[in-house]
This record gives sequence, structure tokens and C-alpha cells, in this order.
Amino acid sequence: MGRLSLRRLRLSPPLRALAREVEIPPDKLIQPLFVVEKPARREPVPGLAGVHRETPATLLAQVEADLESGIDKFLLFGVPAGKRERDFDHDFTAGQLAALRGQFGQDAWIAVDVCLCSYTTHGHCGILDDDWHQVDNDASVEALAAAAAAYAAAGADCVAPSDMMDGRVAAIRAALDASGQEQTAIMSYAAKFHSAFYGPFRLAADSAPARNVPLRDRATYQIDPARPADALSSALRDAAEGADILMVKPGLPCLDVLRELSAEIPRPFAVYQTSGEQASLELLAREGLADLDRVQLETWTAMRRAGADMIISYAARRGRTLLGR
Repeated sequence: MGRLSLRRLRLSPPLRALAREVEIPPDKLIQPLFVVEKPARREPVPGLAGVHRETPATLLAQVEADLESGIDKFLLFGVPAGKRERDFDHDFTAGQLAALRGQFGQDAWIAVDVCLCSYTTHGHCGILDDDWHQVDNDASVEALAAAAAAYAAAGADCVAPSDMMDGRVAAIRAALDASGQEQTAIMSYAAKFHSAFYGPFRLAADSAPARNVPLRDRATYQIDPARPADALSSALRDAAEGADILMVKPGLPCLDVLRELSAEIPRPFAVYQTSGEQASLELLAREGLADLDRVQLETWTAMRRAGADMIISYAARRGRTLLGR
């Protein structure tokens, strides 16, 4: 009997392509978008090449360019100029959704983030109690459900609650159904961890918790990275409450969680390659320590290998170029 060779299938690009088990179709990629009410012109997001805080006018131009490059799925983050503690006005973000739908019709699939961090004076993802020591879960859920219904009415294909409040998926599903938006999907940030990989995003969305607030961070509502069992409980609850897609965030630090959840729960899974992850890859490349295209593809492959059906990535608009399709 001849010696077993594992190398023969690695010896040429055609053989490697034929033997490959994990594929990354470009239509599995979702591009985040930031649209900001206040700036007069678009601004680059630090650490994220090619990603900007768009104005309402440049948002439409960017989406048009993305569609021409083959990217047609988006996750929109609206950043209004006015900040409040409650009684939020969602007209700005809803207006951007309506403009996108009016210009591009069904050519673009548009999900919208549902959270309060870009709306609040304190930067937290919900409404705080009177002394700002804790999040008022029920008041926050009510506000989130109202936002989701407004976004769906404005044309969102999917609403994506990222706040991590208890019971928000059920409340959003009820609000959507009651307002005639039964066909609007929910992509829940089901396993969102209290991570250190969110830095550039918080600049882009103007959503960092204020330093003068007694509740200093989001550890009381986001999942502790050392509690993977909590992620399973959260994802199971969101699935039972009506989430159509479940998300794990961040991506690379949580591939073990993604693998476990996707095997356990029969729902499509999204993974969010966070701004900190993306900025890390780009920093490696700028320092000459890695080839950006190769590390980008390697990370996407790892996410697909761990069970991701779709990937939210700041580099999605480069996807067809990277994948050669």
C-alpha cells in the first residue's frame, strides 16, 4: 500500500479550488452604512478604509456605487443631530430609508439597526432610570418597538435590534404585526458581547457612553465574553420570540460561540466583523505585516466555517473583487 499523501490536493490552484469545502459567495456579504444628519460633507471613519459617515446626499451616491460593484445588501445606521433621554424622534433615519427605497426600489435589500445609543444624550442603548445608574428595560423596549415600526413603515426590509434588552424581539414582532408590517424580518443581535472591538463604530455612530454618567459601560446588558452559556440562552429566547435571523457579534473572538449556536438552533446566522476587527486587519496591512486581501478572505472563511450564513463586514463592498466574481 502506497504512502498516504495529503499534499497532492494542495499542489495546484485548480486542485485546491476543486477540493475547497467552504465558499464565500458575494451575495452572503452585507455592507454597513452610516448616515449622519449634522455634517455638511461626508467624513471618513478612522481606521476603516473606504467607510464614511455619509450625508443624506452622499448616502444615495454610495449605495448606487455599491450596487454597480455587485453589493446589494446593507445594514443602515442613522445618526440624528438631536439627542434626548426619551420620546425619540425617528424621522431622520426613517427619511433615509424612504429615500433609499424611492431611488433603488427592490434593487437594494436594506436592514436597519434598531438601538437608542445614537439617540440618547448619555450614549447608552436604552432609557436610563432617574439617577442614571441602570437601564429601564421595559421603557427601552417600548421605545425600540416604536422605532422598528417606524423604520419598517419607511421601507426597511429588515430591522436589527442591537440593544440587548430583555424581551425586545417579542415586542418588536408584535409592533410590526400590529402595524401591518408582517413581512418585515427581524435580524436580532442575539449574542452581542461586551467587547473591546467596537471602537471605530462608536466614533462613526456617535454612540460611546458618556463619561459623566454613573452607568459607565454596557456590561449590565451586553453579554460577558466569559459566559458563552448566556449567549445560548439569549439566542434561544430570541428565536422563540420570533427572530428570523440570529447574529453573533463580534466575529473572530466568538467563532466558538457561533459554531455552537448555529449547530443548536435551526435559524440563519449572521456574524458581524466589527469595526475593531476590521481596523486591526487594516493596521497590519499598513505596517507591512500582512496582505490585506489574504487576511480579509481568511477571516471570512473562518466565519463561514464556524457556521455563518451571512457576514456583515466593512469590506463587503470589496467582496466581488476579492473573491474574483
